[in-house]
Amino acid sequence: MRRDDILSSPLAEYSLKNLLPETLTHSLSIFIEKDKEVWVVAGMLAQYLESITDSVLVLDDSKPVGVVGGKEIMDNLLKNPTSSLFYGTKVEEIMELNPLIVYEETKYKDLMTQWQKRGRAYATIENEWGFYSAISAKKILEIGMRCTTNLSITDLPQKPQVTFKKEDSIGAIIKSMFENKTRKILLENSTMYINDRIIIETITEKMRHLKDMDHFLEMPANPIELEEAKVIFDDLKINEVSAMMHDMEHPYVIYKEWLVTPWDICKILLSKDITEYPITA
Repeated sequence: MRRDDILSSPLAEYSLKNLLPETLTHSLSIFIEKDKEVWVVAGMLAQYLESITDSVLVLDDSKPVGVVGGKEIMDNLLKNPTSSLFYGTKVEEIMELNPLIVYEETKYKDLMTQWQKRGRAYATIENEWGFYSAISAKKILEIGMRCTTNLSITDLPQKPQVTFKKEDSIGAIIKSMFENKTRKILLENSTMYINDRIIIETITEKMRHLKDMDHFLEMPANPIELEEAKVIFDDLKINEVSAMMHDMEHPYVIYKEWLVTPWDICKILLSKDITEYPITA
């Protein structure tokens, strides 16, 4: 075995095992059986979404059959904004079928092709303990941390700021997430934000899964406790901002007009300009 810091091809051409030789399977999948009620998986998402994984793996007799993430909860809230979504509805009724399963030899570019096609940064891989490990956008920050490049935050595409007002209804905010294909929406003229995890956490921990609550979607966002993005003042290199976000429980960084999430790092790592990386060959 030898280590070679200069890749013969761009980073995206290498396998997941090449890029994460020691930690590829270290993030165990958070899982749930398909016949559990939605309130159970909602509680798991409130706890683990963004911090550990972007989805919960759904099993049937120990075999992966689907995934549930914030997208499924938000979509079904628009259809059924009542406690019956959480009590009486099974996970298998709302899950996305056919979870993405990858392998050690899967190339990074092929993982990203599937993520972009599915609109979900989540995959599972069988591990050495006979179970499944998760690969999420936050996991990919480990790759971003290790690359050597002159690319920095200002080389990322600027995204339009999607904002809301505190008097906007929760329903309008959720619809805006889907319309703008974003999970995070900033409070107007601030660095505070709301996202799917915060809404799910509010429902599960403060609203008793919408029991005895009518007109949830018409409620203003006022009662929801927002979180604040980390504002930085330096145009950090990709490895530096990756390391910063890796250490954040809920990574979200603002630099001037740039809004940076782990997904932005996932996309920039496809660049043909990233050719320095510690590969074991």
